[in-house]
Amino acid sequence: MIMNNKRITLFAGHYGSGKTNISVNYALRLKEKHENVVVADLDIVNPYFRSKDSESFLEERGIHLISSEYANSNVDVPAMPSEAYAIIDNKQTVAVIDVGGDDRGALAMGRYAPAILEENNYEMLFVINKYRPLTRDCASTIAVMHEIETACSMKFTGIVNNSNLGDETDEETVMNSLSYAEEVSQASGLPIKMTAVKEDLYDTLKNKVVNCFPIKLYVRQSWAKATLD
Repeated sequence: MIMNNKRITLFAGHYGSGKTNISVNYALRLKEKHENVVVADLDIVNPYFRSKDSESFLEERGIHLISSEYANSNVDVPAMPSEAYAIIDNKQTVAVIDVGGDDRGALAMGRYAPAILEENNYEMLFVINKYRPLTRDCASTIAVMHEIETACSMKFTGIVNNSNLGDETDEETVMNSLSYAEEVSQASGLPIKMTAVKEDLYDTLKNKVVNCFPIKLYVRQSWAKATLD
């Protein structure tokens, strides 16, 4: 998998596409090359990162986390931390942004979009999963893509094929998703930047799948705790 050389990488997609897990894995890979790596969770609809296990997991690896102070609370307001603007202002950082799911979640990106577009040093990747109910085919997936782009006032620059069935994912699961991802790529005009696979499948698939990206399930509580232990 070829890492992009942009300062800011944004991941967005349908709920359940796996963008949060991709964001964490990508940030960890970036940390191997860059000193100052920041992860921003802009998902105000279904925030995950406020879990202390996940926050500690990243911080202990030298990756700073920015998330809403209202995450995991019953406060239903689109409030984002002022610290998130540091991603824009501090050009010495390399940032990974986990954009909220679907168009409603992507609305929070709107306030940051003008500055990101002006700097023009970003990659915005559309995370797709063939096995989610509302993105099982190309047409519905493209519809979700356009909704997100409209909501956050930014255009995608590439695709991440993260088609999986969780713990039941096997080689066939991944291989059966490749034609779907290619169809989405053709319809959108966007290149497939990576295909994410579980780490235990990587050796089997790395010579069969272009830009194969091995991932661990860091964002599940049980996995994060096990890794920290």
